[in-house]
Amino acid sequence: MKRFITIDGNEAAAHVAYAFTEVSAIYPITPSSPMAELVDEWSAHGRQNIFGDVVEVVEMQSEAGAAGAVHGSLSVGALTTTFTASQGLLLMIPNMYKISGELLPCVFHVSARALAAHALSIFGDHQDVMACRQTGFAFLASGNVQEVMDLACVAHLSTLSARVPFLHFFDGFRTSNEYQKIESLEYDDMARLIDWDALQAFRKRGLNPERPVTKGTAQNPDIYFQGREVANPFYEAIPGIVEDYMNRLGDLTGRQYRLFDYYGHPEADRVIIAMGSVCDTIEETVDYLGKKGEKVGLVKVRLYRPFSEHHLLQALPQTVKKIAVLDRTKEPGSSGEPLYLDVVKGLRNLRPAPQIVGGRYGLGSKDTTPSQIVAVYENLRQARPQEDFHRPRHQGCAGQKRDAVLQRQFHQLAIGIIDDVSHSSLPAGEPIDITPGGTISCKFWGLGSDGTVGANQGAIRIIGEHTKLYAQAYFSYDSKKSGGTTVSHLRFGTKPIRAPYLVDHPDYVACHNKAFVNNYDLLKGIKPGGIFVLNCPWERKELDENLPAHLKRSLAEKNVRFYTIDAISIAGNLGLGNRINMVMQSAFFKLAKVIPVDEALAFLKDSVEELYGRKGQYVVDMNVAAIDQGATSLRKISVPPEWAHLSDDREDDAEGDPSFVEEIQLPMQRMEGDDLPVSAFVGREDGAYPNGTTAYEKRGIAVTIPEWQIERCIQCNQCSFVCPHAVIRPFLLDQQEMEGAPQSFKTKKAIGKGIDHFGYRIQVSPLDCTGCGNCADVCPAPEKALVMRPADQEIAKEKDNWLYAQQITSKEDYVNWQTLKNSQFRTPLFEFHGACPGCGETPYIKLLTQLFGERMLIANATGCSSIYGGSAPSFPYSVNSQGEGPAWANSLFEDNAEFGFGMRLGGKYREGRLRQLVEQLVAENSLSQGAKDACLEWLEHRCDSLASAQVGKRLVKMLEGERGRNPLMEEIIRNREHLTKKSQWIIGGDGWAYDIGYGGVDHVLSLGEDLNMLVLDTEVYSNTGGQSSKATPTAAVAKFAASGKRIRKKDLGRMAMTYGYVYVAQIAMGANMNHTIRTILEAENYPGPSLLIAYSPCINHGIRSGMGSSILQEKRAVEAGYWHLYRYNPLLRKEGRNPFILDSKEPSSSFRDFLMSEVRYSSLQRTFPDVAAELFSQAEADAAERLREYQRLTSY
Repeated sequence: MKRFITIDGNEAAAHVAYAFTEVSAIYPITPSSPMAELVDEWSAHGRQNIFGDVVEVVEMQSEAGAAGAVHGSLSVGALTTTFTASQGLLLMIPNMYKISGELLPCVFHVSARALAAHALSIFGDHQDVMACRQTGFAFLASGNVQEVMDLACVAHLSTLSARVPFLHFFDGFRTSNEYQKIESLEYDDMARLIDWDALQAFRKRGLNPERPVTKGTAQNPDIYFQGREVANPFYEAIPGIVEDYMNRLGDLTGRQYRLFDYYGHPEADRVIIAMGSVCDTIEETVDYLGKKGEKVGLVKVRLYRPFSEHHLLQALPQTVKKIAVLDRTKEPGSSGEPLYLDVVKGLRNLRPAPQIVGGRYGLGSKDTTPSQIVAVYENLRQARPQEDFHRPRHQGCAGQKRDAVLQRQFHQLAIGIIDDVSHSSLPAGEPIDITPGGTISCKFWGLGSDGTVGANQGAIRIIGEHTKLYAQAYFSYDSKKSGGTTVSHLRFGTKPIRAPYLVDHPDYVACHNKAFVNNYDLLKGIKPGGIFVLNCPWERKELDENLPAHLKRSLAEKNVRFYTIDAISIAGNLGLGNRINMVMQSAFFKLAKVIPVDEALAFLKDSVEELYGRKGQYVVDMNVAAIDQGATSLRKISVPPEWAHLSDDREDDAEGDPSFVEEIQLPMQRMEGDDLPVSAFVGREDGAYPNGTTAYEKRGIAVTIPEWQIERCIQCNQCSFVCPHAVIRPFLLDQQEMEGAPQSFKTKKAIGKGIDHFGYRIQVSPLDCTGCGNCADVCPAPEKALVMRPADQEIAKEKDNWLYAQQITSKEDYVNWQTLKNSQFRTPLFEFHGACPGCGETPYIKLLTQLFGERMLIANATGCSSIYGGSAPSFPYSVNSQGEGPAWANSLFEDNAEFGFGMRLGGKYREGRLRQLVEQLVAENSLSQGAKDACLEWLEHRCDSLASAQVGKRLVKMLEGERGRNPLMEEIIRNREHLTKKSQWIIGGDGWAYDIGYGGVDHVLSLGEDLNMLVLDTEVYSNTGGQSSKATPTAAVAKFAASGKRIRKKDLGRMAMTYGYVYVAQIAMGANMNHTIRTILEAENYPGPSLLIAYSPCINHGIRSGMGSSILQEKRAVEAGYWHLYRYNPLLRKEGRNPFILDSKEPSSSFRDFLMSEVRYSSLQRTFPDVAAELFSQAEADAAERLREYQRLTSY
């Protein structure tokens, strides 16, 4: 009996992979991580594969390590699988050669993703898999979720019979994260298809000392070549093997696949050849054009390697005259992309010869729509289709024609962009809606972490599994963390849905954050008579005041049914904070009426237990209450007819802004980045962008904002010190500034040596605040000097005050800014980023920029800190009044330490060259005494980053006054920027420092160079969703550790101390703020390598009191003995003192209570109660043992 399920592509692949797998070696990488997470979770709960066994799952330190473990496991005869994408797949390439060379059957499941080139992209295309086509793996491509399940099965079956490893790939995000209702393959059915003899033969070939052989030998020129060629018959057999299994699967399921599937008119004259998710879009377009009488078709490539020219020819209709080959990759400098070149070679002898053009589409998950496909077919209709459409045809002599060919030989057509530089793009017509009749399309605009995406995943499952409707869901994100914008695209209908592109003609639109009404065109494309639901507290008069004219006009012109609901108040009153998802989902089912409302709400309540049961019954009860209230709290708003005639009232906020902001950033923020032409990026070809663009965002996403209580403030500046987003700052005003301030800009007499003649004020940037509440939480005033107030109120009061505060001059020269309080009078050069509200990492980075920002070089490992630190177009690293600020760069996840070390080497060389010039200038004795003294002073202080900056400025001033005396002066002045010793920082998370990048971390520290490493220790892989790392402690529940981690946390700091010359420290800002700043300064001043490990609470921890108490959670961690503060300073040994100082005291609170304050621990008690107590005890024992070891070190 057929069983239908609603799942995404990752789960479909994991379901099949688990069936055929005995061992899985894994490592997290977006967007493939969910496959590995599911396999680990199923294994933890005892799920059995088709052999009746539980899969053995191991997380390795990197993808290279995972591939090595796969190779080793296969070598001894165990069926082994892995899951990866992008840079991770590239790290596996060396072992892929070995696995294929040794004819070891296995399947790598790849959610195909873009590669980091001029920039990182976590989104989907085929660049990664195309970089592996030379490895000897067979390639099998899936185009939708059903195909993922089916062809994953074909891959696992075929690899055993063929003895050749398979790479099964599908489009990252577009297929991996798309939910569809599909027919499930059952394990019993898959087991009946397996070649048991081939399986037994594989096992018998496994290495075993009872029948020993030698493998992996070294070979000389006499036989290596022959050894490569002898495997050819295995590859020649693959097409027949895959075809056979496709037929057998078709007999079982009724779904027939071929190596190359043709779809379209039997006498088509124009055909597109492609693979991946775009094929569904092309199929829809073929049907659309076919109804208009056009003879067009599509060849879907299934088996890409080996590329069977015979089967390609069989698939093509004999009537074809023109072919367009679409590749989802780019190979700069190539005469064509890979699939295009394969097709050209495959059809070289076809007569009459069709004209073949090639092109690119969809890089980095660029949406590929039916109108773009129509444009491809229209181009093929032309007498002379072009591959570089906008380039004018050249006339004239043969030489001119030859030059034209040479100029455009590296350009193929591109769809989905406007290429006005190489003129390679193909313009598309107006958007067309070709989804099947009766399909209902929905868009939900949400804020990351408000639960919108999770709720829509639940809704699509409910619709898919409790009705006969087909369902599809896809989720698009911006580059921010949990506070970013999410758009959920849902479709459901009576016919199968083949629409792997974004919803652009919705029937239903919901906006879950009222700030979005001014940021986006929410109703773009909404169908007449559609439904719009807005989460807001506004009554009718306030709606008239707050809704922009363009939105009102759309409501009236399209006769949209308009509803509001105050979901924030409902959720807040229930104790859910900003988690409005169930309120809004209940409202959706009430209005959409896809399912009878009572049934829908019952199903929704059932889903709550599955979603939130691990967090406790009280969380379940709150969400159930939210469902009940959401269904009854909708307000229908009557839309005035006169709204249809309103003119746009959008103010030109970009007037006077930098060109980058006006021309690139603002369109991207409005989600209009797809419309930017290639020429917009001329001059930025190398991926370099300006600092400080987050200051122009003004997202206004907070629900509550701190209000300063001036009379209660004790001027400690701790609120500013801990603010994760640098939105709350102290200002010192002189008399003139106080007199010129707005009336509402109140100040009080400043307290402190040398500043008591100034006025003092705490000012919040209300449109940049995320409302986390940490500032109010840590305020030590007897009565809180910060109180959280409704955002609308504070924005109205403080927006102009913030603008005035930006005009206040810095008073940092009046204070010793190397203290907790006074450091906050320095402008942070890291501000308004897109990290999660309450992020535990960012206060440390912000503080670094206040202390060293104007002379910082930063190498940032890929991870959370690189995403919120450098995601276009929002760049939070900013500049001071002199235009100086951190120079930031991201290389790769695995080599960040080496990358930063290379920066230091290059900078050291240039500084050394300048030193030689200054020494030579002094030696030539052509200077005045003043200039000579300035040179000698710089030579004395050149290794001190702060002092070298100060004396360097004096040196330049003296030399400029004596220009012309010596040509060396001119060269020194030209290279003045290297007079300041740069403060080199290497920053990343624990996944980098403890795992994938540890080899580099260790080696760079060992070299003794003067640089600094900051490890932001969240104890999980935060950026990829919370997977276990070597920093994860015993008993913590994380992805890849579903039943609690069974081994203790790695002590990275103690390992680094063994060198004896590395400065090492552990800090926790919330536990001891003075210790944090003192330690950071001490580390930077240390003349050698330093390693700072900073405890960083994360949203993945599930802090029960919320991320608004993340700073205080650091204090609780130290008080409970969970985290320890220490410093290891090798300079103390030279003074005859113990270099190790334990700065935290004996634990003073309950370790177990601390664990229970976080869901990552408390959930273990509910999910695996039989092991929880033992693991909690072991975790406490591990922490105690670590403390004893630190105490032992203090006795030396």
